[in-house]
Amino acid sequence: MRVVTAAEMREIDRRATEEYGVLGLVLMENAGLKVFECVRRVLGGVDGKQVIVLAGKGNNGGDGLVAARHLLQHGARVKVMLSGEPADVTGDAGINLEIWKRLGQRLYLMQDRNAIQLLQLALMQTDLVVDALFGTGFRGEIRDRARKVIEAVNESGKPVVAVDIPSGVEADTGAVRGPAIQATHTVTFGLPKLGLVLEPGAGRTGELHVADISLPRPLVEAEGGRYLLTPALVRDWLPRREAEAHKGRFGHVLLVAGSRGMVGAAVLAARAAALTGAGLVTLAVPRSIQNVAAGFQPEIMTLGLPETGAGTLSRAAREQIEEFLPRASVLALGPGLTTHPETAELVRELLPGVRVPCVLDADGLNAFGGGERETDRNSAGTPVGESLPPGGFREKPDLVLTPHPGEMARLLGLKSAAEVQADRLGVAERTAAAWRCTVVLKGARTLVAEPGKTYINPTGNPGMATGGTGDVLTGVIAGLLAQGLEPGPAAAAAAFLHGRAGDLAAAERGQASLLAGNLLEYLPAAFHELGA
Repeated sequence: MRVVTAAEMREIDRRATEEYGVLGLVLMENAGLKVFECVRRVLGGVDGKQVIVLAGKGNNGGDGLVAARHLLQHGARVKVMLSGEPADVTGDAGINLEIWKRLGQRLYLMQDRNAIQLLQLALMQTDLVVDALFGTGFRGEIRDRARKVIEAVNESGKPVVAVDIPSGVEADTGAVRGPAIQATHTVTFGLPKLGLVLEPGAGRTGELHVADISLPRPLVEAEGGRYLLTPALVRDWLPRREAEAHKGRFGHVLLVAGSRGMVGAAVLAARAAALTGAGLVTLAVPRSIQNVAAGFQPEIMTLGLPETGAGTLSRAAREQIEEFLPRASVLALGPGLTTHPETAELVRELLPGVRVPCVLDADGLNAFGGGERETDRNSAGTPVGESLPPGGFREKPDLVLTPHPGEMARLLGLKSAAEVQADRLGVAERTAAAWRCTVVLKGARTLVAEPGKTYINPTGNPGMATGGTGDVLTGVIAGLLAQGLEPGPAAAAAAFLHGRAGDLAAAERGQASLLAGNLLEYLPAAFHELGA
């Protein structure tokens, strides 16, 4: 499903009116009706229920006024509190305000002296609040009376249905710079906005409902640059197994990983690749841990490689890896390698010559930390994502990088992960475009960016913030690449399935006790849900 900015949504609305003749008043009526329908579902009917509608003076408030009218018509007792003076409400919203007044309904004004006290008393009796204060045009921080209103609503604990986007959330970034509505449900119109699917805005959204308000299908279904991953989208990417299929049809993953004391990372990634459906998986590790690695999963082949005195891969391993590569469909490089100087040098020397799709993770990424920059300016003087790609990354469009924010910061030569987190979407997209590769920026709402297209993953939970889960993701990506998926879809589908496995595990085990190995247990169920 395509995800849009506020400006992109406004353009769709404009074209709907100017090119297709769909009146704004019709769109507002349909939007308000969808909000009403959501409220009715949440409350199990509205007859006799008490509902507060908080309405702003723009189109968002107009949508709320339409919802208020339908609630009233179906027997609800509705209080409308308006932000601003009635005279300031114009256009389509003004028409719906006039209808509300002609119905003989009282209008409460937020700027009245006792408005907050009245709201607090009303919240004690109400069944639900409709938030139609601020729409997608909101930026910055909510102040003054509106701030107190939002704080009162949040403190009441009453269910909230937000209109289009929770008030206080920025539509293009998900940023929350002050108080913001904590919605139980959000009804958004036409297409989801970025702020609804990016944190921290996503955490304020509650259950997201994308409502059809009769915007012309060619406008809504047009291709775009950003997509929210859905089961249907991922299902279409997954390979199908024909009756005459054999293991050679599903690729061979070569995973170069592990070190003394870090065999677990290598095994987790290898098992994930196998469970994802790769026809063959070979795990290449330092010789001293080969027997240990081989004992974890009999279906996985192992390859012992030369090692340093510290039990990490040595530069001498390069020859054997390169001899093996022609048999491989994909190379995964990094889990558990450590940052030993000789091992890091091996990674830097090996990568430029790789001619198969490659997943670079963990210490594979760290080998390139602090890569070349266009100038010697620090991060404050060079926009994030405009550093030159490290030498091994160049001319490799089938390269998938899987950094967490700290690794991303090191790759870009930034001072801290906070610089990445402040602009996750921009960092991922600019890096993918500048380096011509696929970037999987891990974290809450993992982002998968390839040049010109970005996928936002809604699956996963905080229980996955534990050692080894990234290694599992590496294996899933490698397994899908081996089966012929393009890098962007492979990485995006892997992120979705990985997160879904974590959600299934958390539902049965809880989040606190979730381990990376549990993702392997539930990965088959995640695939099975999609019919794979």
